[in-house]
Amino acid sequence: MADKPLRDLRLDTPATSAPAPRVEFPCDYSLKIVGDAADDFHDTVVEVVETHAPGFDRKSVRVVDSRNGKFQSVRLTIIATGKPQLEALFAELKATGRVHMVL
Repeated sequence: MADKPLRDLRLDTPATSAPAPRVEFPCDYSLKIVGDAADDFHDTVVEVVETHAPGFDRKSVRVVDSRNGKFQSVRLTIIATGKPQLEALFAELKATGRVHMVL
């Protein structure tokens, strides 16, 4: 074993990556949506989310400004019904041109 370089040892070792955890739907799904700070950013995000998760708890929405005030994050929780719903929501948020990141 000592005669093989480390590089070769890694190639000989089988990959043992654990499968990604599966989400069971429906479930509570927390989102953090980040974009440029603006007075109407919150309203834009809530409008898009409402089309994909009607009736989500608007009282749970929190808006947090970045340290320098350039960005805002809108944090909320929806009831996710499946992967297609989440993919459509992410696509529409991105299509607004105002969302930089969805976590």
